Amino acid sequence: MSKKENFFKGFVKENPVFVFLLGMCPALGVSSTVEAALGMGILVIFVLALSNAAISLMKNLIPDDVRIPAYIVIIASFVTIVEMLTNAYAPELAVSLGVFIPLIVVNCIILGRAESFASKNNLIDSVIDGVGMGIGFTGAVVIIGFIREVLATGAIGYGVYLPLPVTGEIRFWPEEFGISFFQVPAGAFLVLGSLLAFFAYKRNIKEAKLKAIAAEAARIAREEKAAALAAAKAKEEATVWHYQYS
Repeated sequence: MSKKENFFKGFVKENPVFVFLLGMCPALGVSSTVEAALGMGILVIFVLALSNAAISLMKNLIPDDVRIPAYIVIIASFVTIVEMLTNAYAPELAVSLGVFIPLIVVNCIILGRAESFASKNNLIDSVIDGVGMGIGFTGAVVIIGFIREVLATGAIGYGVYLPLPVTGEIRFWPEEFGISFFQVPAGAFLVLGSLLAFFAYKRNIKEAKLKAIAAEAARIAREEKAAALAAAKAKEEATVWHYQYS
């Protein structure tokens, strides 16, 4: 796998949320707004990239019997750093995310990439994998957050949780037309389920097209083979006729 493929695989093909259904707890719990979802995604990218790097460097020093506890200690160290930085520079985001920041330690995406990739690959590839998967996770939760926030409030707010120089909102329709149901966890499940159904539908269409193309290619190959056999048989019969009547 090239470095480019390694980086982009987490965006769509191996998206941790929409394909592998990993990180469901934060994906549903912090995606009520775009800013909160983006903030969580940034923290996950940071932890995932650095923990992958550390585990890749230390993979030969960690005994197999304690590798999972060792991975958790490494991840917890970076999560502690992330939590301290968030409390210092983005306190509103820290309050919004709450317990979901320390829960990054047991996020299945991070532990899964540590076990399946970082522990088997070099430093550069592990960092690329971590950043790519982190961006894939961030994109997924931001999409969920965008749909939920727009449906619930009719607008997208900015500068509320992240330390941006300006605050405001991008309004799509009046707030009274919003559906508050999408701000609660049940609304998150509904949005996620709809997105999963949509992506499954698109995958099925793509697979059906690929099967149709493969079937057509096989049919053409069979026809060409039959034509070649018929031509060879005709040539053989012509040769026999020539020797018999010449």
